[in-house]
Amino acid sequence: MTGWRAIRGSEPELELLTGVKCVACGSVFDACVPQSVCRKCGSMLSATYDVEALKEGFTTSSLVGREASLWRYREVLPVVLDTNIVSLGEGFSPIIRLGGGPLLVKDDGVLPTGTFKARGMSVAVSKAKELGISCMALPSAGNAGAALACYAAVAGVRARVYMPTDAPESNAKECRAYGAELVFVEGNISDAAQKMADDAGGWFDVSTLKEPYRLEGKKTMGYEIAEQLRFMLPDVIVYPTGGGTGLLGMWKAFGEMEQLGWVGGARPRMVSVQSESCKPLVEAFSAGRETLGEPVSCGSTVASGLRVPKPFAAREILRVLKESDGLAVAVADESILQAMRSLARQGVFACPEGAATYAAYEKLLEEGTVGRDERALLYNTGTGLKYLGLYQ
Repeated sequence: MTGWRAIRGSEPELELLTGVKCVACGSVFDACVPQSVCRKCGSMLSATYDVEALKEGFTTSSLVGREASLWRYREVLPVVLDTNIVSLGEGFSPIIRLGGGPLLVKDDGVLPTGTFKARGMSVAVSKAKELGISCMALPSAGNAGAALACYAAVAGVRARVYMPTDAPESNAKECRAYGAELVFVEGNISDAAQKMADDAGGWFDVSTLKEPYRLEGKKTMGYEIAEQLRFMLPDVIVYPTGGGTGLLGMWKAFGEMEQLGWVGGARPRMVSVQSESCKPLVEAFSAGRETLGEPVSCGSTVASGLRVPKPFAAREILRVLKESDGLAVAVADESILQAMRSLARQGVFACPEGAATYAAYEKLLEEGTVGRDERALLYNTGTGLKYLGLYQ
C-alpha cells in the first residue's frame, strides 16, 4: 500500500502513513479514501505508520524548538499536506504537581473549546478536509459536539450534533455559536446515536472510534506525557472513561514510542474511572469479562461525559486495562463534587469528569491499590468554567 502519494498528487519525502488496520481481525484498508469501521468485522480501525522510516529522523532531539502544540508530532499524525491542517494551537497542556508530592495532573482544560476533545477533532477534521468530506455528524453528551462544531467552522465544513436533552446547556450554546446544526434527543448518548443512524443521509460519522483519526489526535496525550516527563512514564495514569478514546490513544502512543526507542517496555498501569450511576466497564472488568455483558442501566450524573452505557470499543479498553495490570473504578457524584472543590483549592479548575480521577485516586489510596509513593498522573479532560453551577 502506497499511502501518502495517492492523495492529490502529493509527494512527501517519506511514505509514513501506510494504512488503517482493524484492531480485531487485522485487515488493512487504504488511508487515501474515507474509512469508518472495519468492513469485515465491524471493529475499530487504527492508523499505521512506517516505523523503520520514522526512526531515521523522528527522534526525541528532533522535537526541540518545535511548536508547542500536538502538531509537533507531525510525523505520526495522518494528515498528508500541511495546507489541510485545521489547528487552533491545541495540545501541549501543562502537567501540574499537586502538594509537592508525586501526584501529577495533566490539565487539558486550557485547550481550545476548553476540553481534550480539541485534540481528536483537530486531527479528524483535518483528515476529513483532506479526503474531501464536507458534512460531519456525531452524537455527543456535550464537549465532543462543541469541539466538532468549532473545528468544522474553522475548516469551512458542515457539522451536525445529536445531543441528549439533559446535556449541559453551555455545550448546546457552543454548538450553535459555532454554526453547527443541533438535534436534541430524549435519553442518553446511545439514544442520540440511534437517532443519528435513523436519520442517515450523507453525513460522515465521526462518533467515538467510528473513524480512525480522532484516536490519532488523542494519542498525542501519551506523547506529551512522555516528553514533559523526560520520557520517564508515570507508574499510574488515572483517566475518566466514557468512550475511552483517550485511554486507547495513550496506549497506542506508548507502543509507538517503544518501537521508536523513546521509552522502555515498562508502561503505566491504566486506571479507568466511571460514575457509580453508569459503570459498564467497571462491571465488566470486575467480572473478569473480555467485553461488556448485558446492557446496563445508566442514570444521570454530574459527569455527563461518563454517561456512556455501551462504549463501542469496550473490548479494546478492557484489554488495555488487563495488559497494563490496571483496573476500573467507579465513584459517586458526591465524591466528584468534593474533588472539584479540592482540586480548585490546589489550582486546577476541573470539569466533573476530570475531578472524578481525583476522587478515584483518593479511593485507591485508601484501599491500598495505589501506593502513596507511586508517581500517579490524573487526567483533567476539561475546564470547570463550563460547569459553574456545580461549584457552590
